[in-house]
Amino acid sequence: MSDFSQAIISDFLTYLEKERHYSKFTIIAYRYDLNRFVGYFEDYTGTPVSDFRDVDKVAIRYFLGNEFEDRFSSKTVARRLASVKSFFKYLLKIEEIRNNPTIHVKTPKTPKSLPVYVNEDVVEKLMDAPDSDSFIGLRDRAMLELFYSTGMRLRELVNIDLDDFHTENQLIKVTGKGGKERLIPYGKRAQFSLERFLEFRGIQLSAKEGIGPLFVNTKGRRLSPRTIQRRTRIYLKMVAEGERLGPHTLRHSFATHIINNIVTINKKKHKIDIRLLQELLGHSSISSTQIYTQIQPEKLKRIYKKAHPHGS
Repeated sequence: MSDFSQAIISDFLTYLEKERHYSKFTIIAYRYDLNRFVGYFEDYTGTPVSDFRDVDKVAIRYFLGNEFEDRFSSKTVARRLASVKSFFKYLLKIEEIRNNPTIHVKTPKTPKSLPVYVNEDVVEKLMDAPDSDSFIGLRDRAMLELFYSTGMRLRELVNIDLDDFHTENQLIKVTGKGGKERLIPYGKRAQFSLERFLEFRGIQLSAKEGIGPLFVNTKGRRLSPRTIQRRTRIYLKMVAEGERLGPHTLRHSFATHIINNIVTINKKKHKIDIRLLQELLGHSSISSTQIYTQIQPEKLKRIYKKAHPHGS
């Protein structure tokens, strides 16, 4: 790649980090996608990039076609295009280009898969899986309870500090995508598990005794996403079967169980407002939340057999 293209991509990634507050993992993905795109374009033209105004919609479409020929999934190709689109919006913003060719390129359709979740009885077994008499066991139990109680993302859980709790209101402040903060409630069982874990550490949750990470290793250092991912998968494999089980399973289970349950308020039965669930999950778009409202195939079969004259 030319020094010119490397410098602009570097400036763009700095912009994402400093001004848009993207995570380092997202920035790594953007870097890879853009390097791949620029590398393809330079092979396509036979010359190093010296002006991004030379990139047109045809070159972008050829790049996407090449990715499909290399057997990347439509989901991966769509992500590559999203990276390129964001980059060219930035180039337009800094007046490096006059017209944005990506607006003429459609995003490949990607199949929507239903979220993987576990039943409520499996969740009960999961919470009993960690050892209740050790530092690691108490920590992991608190971690699982808070995951399921709030439905937060893995990255949000990793970054929780002790002073993020509003114990008087039983709320916790989390920082989501793009640095957006929100307050979400947590349940009594999560609070009990957290208090037991922190008591083992010699800390009281409500005492505001200091700052620092909530979930730490035996050396007092903040747990990494990979460690939490690995620990969660270990416990899920102990109580459930499936290939895609992990931290997001608890987030999906949180959302699915809320949608499937009816809440009684003032003697009246209510289903949860989808926009409330959107706020709890921290989704920027309601379309991301609506996938949880889809009736599961097993439930659909039961309704069909009961309701249709020839269903059984």
